[in-house]
Amino acid sequence: QVQLVESGGGSVEAGGSLRLSCAASGRPTNSYIMAWFRRAPGKELEFVAGIASSGSTHLTDAVKGRFAISSDKVKKTVYLQMNNLQPEDTAIYRCAFAYLHTIYTARERYRYWGQGTQVTVSS
Repeated sequence: QVQLVESGGGSVEAGGSLRLSCAASGRPTNSYIMAWFRRAPGKELEFVAGIASSGSTHLTDAVKGRFAISSDKVKKTVYLQMNNLQPEDTAIYRCAFAYLHTIYTARERYRYWGQGTQVTVSS
């Protein structure tokens, strides 16, 4: 069993930055994926970024060059650094965890989910 707790959401103006954190409790094995998804108002949940326990990362095209994902294995925490935020980034951001070797973008691949944190970007 893995529990995920997100933090770091908030409200910023366009062009601003936020850093989201997701702390995993329980006892993750050495091979796992942690990812960020988001659900914008009126839209489906979409993959944003993922990081494997091996260190490999994958970001969706919409955030490349603006967002970065990283992790601290000792703290069992994954971070999403979001720069140059735009109104279209407004969403509830949720952390997800899976015992996998490959970073998948499909939500169905992830078994454990955090409750989410709100990010609001004003123009």
